[in-house]
Amino acid sequence: MPEGPSIVILRELVEELDLEGQQVTALSGNTKIEKDRMLHQKVTDFKSWGKHFLICFEDFSLRIHFMMFGSYRINERKDAPARLSLSFENAELNFYSCSLKYIEGDVNASYDWSADVMGEQWNPGKALKKIKNKPQALICDLLLDQEIFSGVGNIIKNEVLYRVGIHPSSIAASIPSAKLKLLVTQARAYSFDFLNWKKAYVLKKHWLVNTRKFCPLEHPLVKSYLGKTKRRTFFCPVCQVLYD
Repeated sequence: MPEGPSIVILRELVEELDLEGQQVTALSGNTKIEKDRMLHQKVTDFKSWGKHFLICFEDFSLRIHFMMFGSYRINERKDAPARLSLSFENAELNFYSCSLKYIEGDVNASYDWSADVMGEQWNPGKALKKIKNKPQALICDLLLDQEIFSGVGNIIKNEVLYRVGIHPSSIAASIPSAKLKLLVTQARAYSFDFLNWKKAYVLKKHWLVNTRKFCPLEHPLVKSYLGKTKRRTFFCPVCQVLYD
C-alpha cells in the first residue's frame, strides 16, 4: 500500500505537467463511477492528504486511494486495464487497481489538513491530543489511525516505533509524555526521510527493522501481526520498551 510520501511524489510529478486550468479532453477505464462527469472540466488543483490523491475541479474533486496494490503511470500505460485514464492536451494520467470516489463541494470542508503528517498545516499538538483521547489503544493502532497520522503506513509505523524505542503493543496511557511527543515528532521526520530516500531509490537500505531479522544492535527481531488491524509488525523486544 503506498504511504504518504509516495503520494507526495505522485502529486509533485503531476504538478510538473502544469495541468492546472486544463480540460480533461478524453477519459476511459473500467471504473463504475460516473467518469464522464469529468469530461471537458477544468482541473483547478492537485492535492494530497495522507494516502489520498485528489484531482480538484470547480464544484467537486476526485479522490484516488491506491489501496493495497494500486499504481499509476504518467504518459504511458500498463498492459493491465486501467481503472481510470484521464487525457489532457499534452499529457495522460492512468490509474490502476485503485478506489475512486467523488467529493462534492469544497474539498477543504472534507479534510482535516492538520492531520496530514507531510502537510504544511500539520499540527503535532492536535495529534498528541487525539492520542490522549484514546488512552487504552495500542500505539501500533494509533500510528495507523489516518485521523491522527494521515499518511503513516505500516513501514513508517515499524521504523518510527524502533526509532523512539517504544514496543508496538504499548498502551497509549502508559507511555511517558516525553516519549509520546518524540513519537509525534518522528512520525513527521521519518516521513520526510522516507520521501527523500524513495526519490533516491535507497529506501530499503535505510530500514532498521522492517522486514529485517536483526536490529542495528544485532538483537533478533520479532515478526508479529499486532493490533486491531493485525498488520505485520517488526520490532526489537530489547530496544523497544513495553509500556502496559
